[in-house]
Parts: sequence; structure tokens; C-alpha cells
Amino acid sequence: MTTQNVCIYIGEGLRSYGFGQGHPFGPDRMDAFWKEAKRQGMDSKASVLEPVLADRAVIERFHTKEYVDRVVRQSKTGEGLLDYGDTPAFPGVFEAASFVVGSTLDACHRLMKGTHRRAFVPIGGLHHARRNSAGGFCVFNDPGIATEILREQYGLTRIAYVDIDAHHGDGVFYSFEDDPQVFIADIHEDGRFLYPGTGFAKETGRGAAAGTKINIPMPMYADDEDFLAAWEVVENFVDAAKPEFILLQCGADGLTGDPITHLEYSELAHAHASARLCVLADRHCEGRFIAMGGGGYNRDNIGKAWTAIVKSMVLSETV
Repeated sequence: MTTQNVCIYIGEGLRSYGFGQGHPFGPDRMDAFWKEAKRQGMDSKASVLEPVLADRAVIERFHTKEYVDRVVRQSKTGEGLLDYGDTPAFPGVFEAASFVVGSTLDACHRLMKGTHRRAFVPIGGLHHARRNSAGGFCVFNDPGIATEILREQYGLTRIAYVDIDAHHGDGVFYSFEDDPQVFIADIHEDGRFLYPGTGFAKETGRGAAAGTKINIPMPMYADDEDFLAAWEVVENFVDAAKPEFILLQCGADGLTGDPITHLEYSELAHAHASARLCVLADRHCEGRFIAMGGGGYNRDNIGKAWTAIVKSMVLSETV
């Protein structure tokens, strides 16, 4: 088995998703990752693919037509906000966000068809977008859209979504809170101290989905040891779910030195999470595992954390 079973999406389409004028989510984030990934030789150990543009119809499998209309309209002018303060429009934002969605969906199709087994989308994982609104720098919710498409096109009934970004993945969690087919495990900084202020331990799914979700709020200044203890709970939860597909949102904003959050992980937390999910993907999903970059606002941390994710995928395919 060769490491070409791992694919990475790199190109202008993903680079274009970024906000200017000193916004933390700038257009340089993909390049910060790719510079470090190439330094560690990952460009020669995985298939490097061009970003793919999603069409509007698949975006509307998750988002409302009215909201997509709004993004299209404001994409032309580049003016105004797409939420209540964090997510400004910019010229071409509709196309840029559609490249994020299209790349994550292309990875889903490749894994379902068996042409690859693992995939990494560096600017994917826009987990704050709600069905009818942007949120927290996120315009279209690519993991949410991917979940809908995996069920509709491939008939999957057990999808695991794991989120280790410092921020709670509220756009994913509340969109599927009452859905028993979507198993969600989210480790994040306690919402009492960080946007979006959600994701408490008592929130475990509603109705028929009770028990199919777990939230693990982390205290400020939690470190790798704290993460590994929480991870054991997540791993047991995902293993028991026996998923047919695993999605990971691996935001780098939990690493020490992020300008927005208060956690103190190292890239070893990301490497461990990814390596263990590779094992679970082999056990339950025929290897199908996609990681999406998510947040992270310290450029050195982005390079270290995301490269650790890719490296763990490559190593899992060479043992």
C-alpha cells in the first residue's frame, strides 16, 4: 500500500478563502501550512490535488436558498456582514466558499469510490456556519454539507464527526442535534470563556439522537495531558459508534500561542488524534477518513498542527 492513498487539496481556489484588512482568518493560512508540509516532505508522499468548485445545488442540500442568495448578492459587492459581526463579505466570497465545499465533497467522492483512503482539506472545516447564516469566519458549512451528501448519494447511516478545534462546532452540532445517524464528538475550550459560548457537557443529542453526541469542554490552559485524557473518551465513543465514514475538524487554534484562544496543546495532540482515527477508520470505514483544517490563527502553529495530521495519515498507510 502506497502513501498516494492520501490526498491533499492545494491551490488558488482554497487560497482565495480569506478575509483581508488584518482579519485573523487571512488568505495566507493555506500557504503557512503548505510551506511546512513541503519542508517535511509531505508533498512527495501524498497526491496533491487542485481545489474543486461546488455547484449551488449541493450547497443548498444544507443551507437555505435565501441564505445562499444573500451570499451571492454580497459576493458581487464585497460589502456588509454575512453574520452579526465576525464574517464580512468580500468580492468573490461565494466562489471562494464554494471551492472549500467542493474540495471537501471531492474528497468524499474519492474515498467512497476507493481511489484514496485519507484526505486533508486545509481550509475546510467551516463549522460555525448555520443553515441560514454565516458565523465565526465560516460562510458555508462544508462538513455539514458533506454529511448530507454522504447520506443522500451513498446511503450511509452512521457518520462520525470529530472536532478538536478550540471553538465548539456549533453549526454542525445544532444542525444534527436531533439526528441519530450523525455521531458527534467535540473537544473545545469551555464556552464560558470562548466563542461561540456553546457545547456544554450536558448536551448529548435530543430526542431519538440522545446519546449520539458528546461535548467535552476544556478548561483554560489545558495542555496535551488534558487533551489525551479527553481523547480517550472520544476514541471509545467513536469506536462504539462503528461509523461508516469519519470526518475530523482539526483546528490549530488549540496550540500554545494562538492569539484568540487560551489552550496550550502542542501538535502532538493533533498527531495522536489523527493517528487513532486512522486506526478506527481502518477498523470500521474501509479507511475512509477526511480531516479539515478548521481554525488556527498563529501561522507557525497552523504549519505544525496540520502537517502533523497529514504525516500521521501517511504513516498509517506505510505500516
